[in-house]
This record gives sequence, structure tokens and C-alpha cells, in this order.
Amino acid sequence: MKKGRKLYEGKAKIIYASNEKNLVIQHFKDDATAFNNKKRAKIDGKGILNNRISEHILNYLGQVGIKNHLVKRINMREQLIKFVEIIPIEFIVRNIATGSLTKRLDIEDGTVLENPLIEYCYKKDELGDPLISKEHIFAFNWASRKEIEKIDKYLLRMNDFMIGMFRGIGIKLVDFKVEFGRYKSNGKTEIILADEISPDTCRLWDISSDKKLDKDRFRKNLGNVMQAYQDVARRLGILHEESNIRTVKFPKPKAVKIKKNK
Repeated sequence: MKKGRKLYEGKAKIIYASNEKNLVIQHFKDDATAFNNKKRAKIDGKGILNNRISEHILNYLGQVGIKNHLVKRINMREQLIKFVEIIPIEFIVRNIATGSLTKRLDIEDGTVLENPLIEYCYKKDELGDPLISKEHIFAFNWASRKEIEKIDKYLLRMNDFMIGMFRGIGIKLVDFKVEFGRYKSNGKTEIILADEISPDTCRLWDISSDKKLDKDRFRKNLGNVMQAYQDVARRLGILHEESNIRTVKFPKPKAVKIKKNK
């Protein structure tokens, strides 16, 4: 596998060309951002954890029929993924009211929604990723009605699966945001999930205490960001209790002389 030139750099990831057709290399950075890049920091090891967590969840989503961009994890920080044309929409699924929703509609934080709420935001940092309707999407040809219908079905299936998965390890899936793209191969185009699934993109609360185990710890200056991400990874079975995410360097083995019996 050969890494080529840099194609794109976002807030948390870098995309590089590869020597394989229709495939690129995705590198997970340690950068943490919030409020449309107004708040920034580096958190050592965050990219490594997000790589592992995302790989774990995307593999399971693939098994329940959610086609996604993951081909394989290459190393601690990188994945081989399918090259897609990104639809310029952030898709948000909410199960519990928090964050911008509570401020926008004056709803009490932590209100459990009767049904999952799907929201759409136009992906444009300069505009603050504004909330839009389906009619905006169709009016400006960002996606077709058929594509949005398929994505909505994917979102609800993903939500249903991940609620159960996280509940099984003592975590509430409060909400998540993802992107989709058009993957072209063998003359065909299909819509696939083209994003990571991690504590960067999901709000995750402990079932018993409502302790935040996601990027809100960074957004709201709650501290212990890495400890929260590691907790999620351990509960998913990715990290052992004694594990950490630092690279361990082993000394070079010394040659051992074996005496021959006379």
C-alpha cells in the first residue's frame, strides 16, 4: 500500500491518495475542534482511539446492511477507505434533546424524544453549517429525493442498531452526526456512509450517571477527554483495562550464546 499526495485536510482527518483504484487513505489527527473551529486543541492519542472505535462500529454496521466507506484499518492512525463524492449535508439523528436543539427551541436539556429526530445542516464552515429543510436540499440539487429517502432509512437503521449496541455496554446514544457520499465503481453509483463513528461524532452518556463520554467534555471544558474516550473503547472491548494508546518501544534483542554440551 503506497500513500500518495494529500487530497484534503479537514478538522480531524487528512485524506491521501493511494495506489489502488477508487480507494484513498484516511489519517486520523489528534486535533479537537468545537464551535466551527473557534475552539481548538491537540489531544494526544485521540486519533488512534477514534480510528479503532470507528473501525469497530463500521464493521458491525456493514454486517447489518449499512454500506460504508471502510475497507480496512491499515495501522494505528489510518484506514483504507472508498473514494466518494461527498454530499454537502451533515445528517443529525437525535434521541435526547441537548446542545443546539435545546437552545433553539427552549427545550429542557435531557428531554427524551418520542421518536428519533432527523435534522439536516448545509456543510459550510463559513456559514456555521446552517440548519436546512429537505426542500432546500432538493431546490439546490445537493441530493435527489431518492437519495435522501435512502439516507433517511439508513439513518434510522443505524440509530436502532447503535442504541442497542451502546445500551448493552451501559451507554445512552444521545445523538450522532454523519455524512454520506456517492461511490462510483464499475459504472454504477451508490450512496454509502462516508464518515467516522466515534465520540467525536456521537453524544454518549453513561446510563447510570449521565456522565458525558464524548467531545462535549472538550466543548464544555469538563476535562478528562481521553479518559472518556478510553472508557468507551474499553466498554466496546477494543482496549483492555491496563491498555493505553501510547506506542511502546521495545529494546533490540541481544544475541544469546548457547553452550554446546561436550
